[in-house]
Amino acid sequence: MALILIVEDEFFIRQAAEWAVQDLGHSTLAACDLGEALKHLSASPAIDALFVDMRLNELAVGGYEVANQAVALRPNLRVLYTSGTPLTSNITDRFVPGGQFIQKPYSADQLSKSMERLLN
Repeated sequence: MALILIVEDEFFIRQAAEWAVQDLGHSTLAACDLGEALKHLSASPAIDALFVDMRLNELAVGGYEVANQAVALRPNLRVLYTSGTPLTSNITDRFVPGGQFIQKPYSADQLSKSMERLLN
């Protein structure tokens, strides 16, 4: 299936996301911040998508900055944002082109549908 880079600063949420994505049949790489994400993006040419928390503690703009830098390195990278904050137009205005969103907390079924939509 696909190789998904998950960027989430909360350990238990990151681990749960990894397991959920792996349960869908995908492989995962995980990062807790921008630096780790960029290392994975530089080292692994096979990454198909980025699953990123919009509110990373390390950066004021968090997942937006991770996605922007990731897409600068990989223009065809697909991005799925996630957050506990409800989706508004001022949030989607900051998405990379084609970026999609899934609200936390999400169910396995919601994640499955979002991943399928993202990858197809």
